[in-house]
Amino acid sequence: MCENSLLPGTCRIGFSTPMKTKTPSLGVLYGNRDFFPDVLVGEARADIARLFDSLGIRAIQLGENDTKLGGVETHADARKCAELFRRHADEIDGILVCLPNFGDEKGVADTLKMAGIYKPILVQGYPDDLGKLNVARRRDAFCGKISVCNNLVQAGIPFSLTQRHVCRPDSPSFRADLEKFLGVCRVVNGLRGVRLGAVGARPGAFNTVRYSEKILERHGISVTTVDLSEILGRANQLDPAMPEVAAKLAEIKGYAPAPGVPEDRLVRMAKMGVVLERWIDHNALDATALQCWTSVQENFGCNVCTLMSMMSEKFMPSACEVDVTGVLTMFAMQLAAGSPAALVDWNNNYADDEDKCVLFHCGNWAKSFLPDIRIATAPILGTSVGEENTYGALAGRTPAGPLTFGRITTDDNKGTVRVYVGEGDLTDDPLDTFGTRAVAHVPQLQKLMRHVCSQGFEHHVVMTVSRSAEILAEAFTTYFDWEVHFHGNPGTP
Repeated sequence: MCENSLLPGTCRIGFSTPMKTKTPSLGVLYGNRDFFPDVLVGEARADIARLFDSLGIRAIQLGENDTKLGGVETHADARKCAELFRRHADEIDGILVCLPNFGDEKGVADTLKMAGIYKPILVQGYPDDLGKLNVARRRDAFCGKISVCNNLVQAGIPFSLTQRHVCRPDSPSFRADLEKFLGVCRVVNGLRGVRLGAVGARPGAFNTVRYSEKILERHGISVTTVDLSEILGRANQLDPAMPEVAAKLAEIKGYAPAPGVPEDRLVRMAKMGVVLERWIDHNALDATALQCWTSVQENFGCNVCTLMSMMSEKFMPSACEVDVTGVLTMFAMQLAAGSPAALVDWNNNYADDEDKCVLFHCGNWAKSFLPDIRIATAPILGTSVGEENTYGALAGRTPAGPLTFGRITTDDNKGTVRVYVGEGDLTDDPLDTFGTRAVAHVPQLQKLMRHVCSQGFEHHVVMTVSRSAEILAEAFTTYFDWEVHFHGNPGTP
């Protein structure tokens, strides 16, 4: 695992680069049935080995001599496989159940129950060749997969399915299934045990970002809080000549151009950045939500947007307005996409186009979204606190590209977590305004806005430049049992 790791599989890395992950490791269970051809198990092992090698996946599986051909057929086989998975529990990202033939449904279920490692599971079955339905080559995995899944449901073990009921490992469809499954593993394993930081109280005018810390805790998501005055007080005590402050100032200046920004405002940002990093490291936090207005501007004289952008670019996402479930969404969506996430407002209509809108924030998006990035002010906020106190906001336009959007929220009345996800496109349509901004095209946008409003979702949404909504929907629905609305419904699990 890399230095300064966020969680197993991800690293805090340099700017504008994809998320680096450790080599994914999957436990592989080959189901076998005594009255079907054993040779099919050996062939499946070779097929999986070739596929894993091409995708850079490490297999954790029984050796060919540990059981008959390394398959799981009997209870004794299941015990051996479960023990193997337990020994490697910290390394395994997910489990692939491969059925070269009908398989033994009890053997599969017993293995997973005894292993008890609670990782995502993908069930794959081989198709029969229509010309080889004789005793020597008959598989019946089409039927066996149903029996295996029936046993998993009885045992309360969640699992994922391939798009085609049966498919060969060397087929394009299964390769796509496996790549999606690796994304699901990143999201599920990343969210379990994630630690969020809340800096300050939510702004008084933002009831929209209220949430239930207790509901999140029930799902393994913890929140650590700190009063904003503690951060600002410690920052005020720092000597600008300190090496830490000087290094942070150099990092800020190297991150984005700052034409016209007074040096003292950059120094203030650097001092606050040092204090935030100390607090984050001390509490082993993965993401933060900050009280960005108006206390920071009125009591410290700058915006915190640039610092938030820098953290988000390093895959340590940061959300404004103490939007804790917003930053939780950012964390999940960056894991799915393998690239930074941005918290945005569903902000403006785009002329009369019912399927387009303007995405906006006063300036905290990660650098990856902003090829023309610069450090500026927040003009709207400046009308109330003085624009000279808003240096630190970013300005830039996100160009055309794929769009995945989503939002996690807690439903306190029902004691549940609700989500919506979907996809669209970012466009190059003209847009003359300030801040961090983009134009989005979302099919049936009006229908989506009705859902957002009628279900009481926040005005904040999260975006990534990716096609990863299916990964998110699968992870949230299957492994967290959250209520998910998939806008457009293209393959909802």
